[in-house]
Amino acid sequence: MKASPAAASKAAVVAALAVAAGMLAGCGSSHPSAQPTATVTVTVTAPAAPATSPAPPTGPAGCPTAALTVALGPGSGAAGSTYFPIEFTNASGTTCSLYGYPGVSLVTASGAQVGAAATEDPTYPRVLVTLTPGSTVHAELRITHAQNYPPSTCIPATANMLRVFPPGQTSALYIEMTALGCSNTSVQILSVQTVQPGNGSQ
Repeated sequence: MKASPAAASKAAVVAALAVAAGMLAGCGSSHPSAQPTATVTVTVTAPAAPATSPAPPTGPAGCPTAALTVALGPGSGAAGSTYFPIEFTNASGTTCSLYGYPGVSLVTASGAQVGAAATEDPTYPRVLVTLTPGSTVHAELRITHAQNYPPSTCIPATANMLRVFPPGQTSALYIEMTALGCSNTSVQILSVQTVQPGNGSQ
């Protein structure tokens, strides 16, 4: 017997619901469907560059290492440390200048550094110091006694020289001296002040 139009319409609706249910069941399957890909932009920040020394005031050109000689003035002791003036003398025939901190470290006879380099002691501000030919200026160096620290912390080592970079220069001068340093670079036994006029005893 032929189905009535109403019955046919009802059958079509039921069939459509069955198809929809099948699609929903497929979505709930244990097999994951493909996920859309996303582009992630990662910004990498480079480490900050080391702070640079301020530019020196206008004046004579900086003294190159080759124009200088260096020596230690008389030492004086206080509270577990010894203080020495590092004396820079202009051995050239041309007036030049120094500005800021020298770089100072203890080294072995072979030039290997012993422990950490000197920190900057801000007791005195940077000033442009002019050296006429033959004149001498200085920077005060403090060496804390390595014996102040337990051997296991300090890791003592004997240094044979003091390596000194004049301010603004990349070539070093050396002063012969024997001192007990700390190989552990986290133990800071050296500090240095800015270059000042005079030879340290003035």
